Amino acid sequence: MIDKKTRDSIISLVHQEVVPAIGCTEPMAVALCTAKATERLGCRPEKIETFLSANILKNAMGVGIPGTGMVGLPIAIALGALIGKSEYRLEVLKDLTPESLEAGKEYVSEDRIAISLKENMAEKLYVEVHCMAGDKTSTAIIAGSHTRFIDDSNSLAAESQLVEDEEIALNLRLVYDFATTAPLDEIRFIMEARNYNMNAAREALKGNYGHNLGKTIDRPLSKGIFGNSIFSHIISRTASACDARMGGAMIPVMSNSGSGNQGICATNPVCVYAKENENTEEELIRALMLSHLTAIYIKQSLGKLSALCGCVVASIGSSCGITYLMGGQYDHICRAVKNMIANLTGMICDGAKPACSLKITSGVSTAVLSALLSMEGKCVSSAEGIVDDDVDKSIKNLTSIGADGMGVTDDMVLNIMTSK
Repeated sequence: MIDKKTRDSIISLVHQEVVPAIGCTEPMAVALCTAKATERLGCRPEKIETFLSANILKNAMGVGIPGTGMVGLPIAIALGALIGKSEYRLEVLKDLTPESLEAGKEYVSEDRIAISLKENMAEKLYVEVHCMAGDKTSTAIIAGSHTRFIDDSNSLAAESQLVEDEEIALNLRLVYDFATTAPLDEIRFIMEARNYNMNAAREALKGNYGHNLGKTIDRPLSKGIFGNSIFSHIISRTASACDARMGGAMIPVMSNSGSGNQGICATNPVCVYAKENENTEEELIRALMLSHLTAIYIKQSLGKLSALCGCVVASIGSSCGITYLMGGQYDHICRAVKNMIANLTGMICDGAKPACSLKITSGVSTAVLSALLSMEGKCVSSAEGIVDDDVDKSIKNLTSIGADGMGVTDDMVLNIMTSK
């Protein structure tokens, strides 16, 4: 068994990266930063200026803001200033009421908000907010993580390095050993992810959110195509939660590595499979921890935001969890990861939006297929593409493409999105 000190470090990391969030985390991070700057100002801002990294802009442009029926940053910023509380973190707007929404709409209409791209900013996750009222000004900056406040942009490099130095370095063997051997009481908290994200799937059925992908898969015509199967249930429950989140439902989800969609994708496929396969509670707990911790591990080298769609990362996690629930051991998990990397690598992130449910469906479908192939003893070999004999090297190949190789893709995607 892994020693107590290492287990405590991993548990601390999971608590840090698996947290509740309402709405897409990029506009919520901007709202959170605005709330902090407003608190520092001590009064209602007369003017708000925001400077954002390109990836924050990309992920905040086309997504619904929970409870507002509106899309994009201006309403998120206005509400962050008017009702946001920084202590709520990524649930910063949970005190929203119909009255405060109207006040937010009025604030937006008064042209008090300026949104700009932060020039020459290498950090992909960067939010800088200036609030002004009379002769008073205040500033708040979030960088490196969706809830990490720093003093100023000059301290960003030192702050990021400090976090990297403190964070435990994972590998897939350590992830697997921790998830499968840690005392159950130490990791039972991961079941909160099931409570949040499966509830989001149920709540989604009460409305028409996004592209209604989850509900469409559940309808008679789709059942005639997909069947009434574990596979279709996995897809529909995962897509439904994403539909609601991207469509602006006031439903909290449990995020992973700063992304609610990643949290959903790492949770719901595992929960649905475990229920229908009649796995025990212990098996579900360990599978959920394996799924979420695998996603956290991959994100350590990929970064919080990248040109690579986060569903690739989270689907790899859920494939590991499902493989474990099928009775798979470490070798099976390794095969599932390699099968995933051989298939989904290169899926671009073109911002957070309702259509994310389509990409999540592709990821989850591949997760199930990769798990099945693995249990049959099938694995993409190192003679094929970017897959390596060593599973951790295969993961590094994936993240190198996403973090470094797809930089030009990221720039082109943002240019296309802002030029429409």
